[in-house]
Amino acid sequence: MQRKYVLTLALSSALIFTAGCRHTNSVDKMTFKATINDYLKTRQSCVWAEARKFPAQADTSNDEQTKGYDALTDAGLLKRGSAEKKQFLIGSKQVNNYDLSDKGRSTWTADPTQPGYGNFCYGHREVTTVDSYTPADNPDASLYSVNYHYDVAGVPDWAKSAEMQTAFPKIASDISGQQAAVANLVKTSNGWQVSNLDTGDTKPVLPQ
Repeated sequence: MQRKYVLTLALSSALIFTAGCRHTNSVDKMTFKATINDYLKTRQSCVWAEARKFPAQADTSNDEQTKGYDALTDAGLLKRGSAEKKQFLIGSKQVNNYDLSDKGRSTWTADPTQPGYGNFCYGHREVTTVDSYTPADNPDASLYSVNYHYDVAGVPDWAKSAEMQTAFPKIASDISGQQAAVANLVKTSNGWQVSNLDTGDTKPVLPQ
C-alpha cells in the first residue's frame, strides 16, 4: 500500500512538472509567423517608393530619369516615344514620352489613395523563420519583439532580369535571398496584431 502511494505521488509530481514546463514554453512561434505573414500579404514590394502617374516624360540626356523607364520599356511594361520639348529662351531639348503598354496595364497596381497613380509591384515579403523573441522568459506577455527572416514571394519574371535589377537596386536587394527584420506584436481582443514592423522600407507600399 505504501509503495502504491509513493508511486502515485511520483506520477503526480511528474505531471505537475511537465505541465509547468509546457506553461513556461507556451509561446507559439508559428502563431507569430502567421500573424506577420497575414500583415505582409496586404503589402507589396514595388519599384518606386512613391506612386507614379503616366504618361510621363524624361530628358533623354538625363540617365537617372530614363534608366528606370527604359528598363520597364524593355520588359514590355511601358511604351516609349520621342519628342522635342521647347524651352523658354534656350530653345528645345529631346525627351522621351513613356506610357503604360497593354502588358503594363495588366501588371500595374493602382494607388487607391491617388486616382491615376500607381506602381509596378513584384511580390510580397513572406516569413521563412522566426528566430527569437523578447521577452523570452514570459509566456504571458502581451507585447513581443520578434526577430525573423523573410524572402519575397511571387516574384514575376520581368523583375528578375539583370537590367531591371540594375535600374532598380531595391529589387536586387529584396530578391537576393533571405533578409532579417524585426516586428513588434501586441495581443488584442482579436488575437495577435502587428503594431510595428521594420523591413527597411522608408515608405509603406501599396496594398494588394
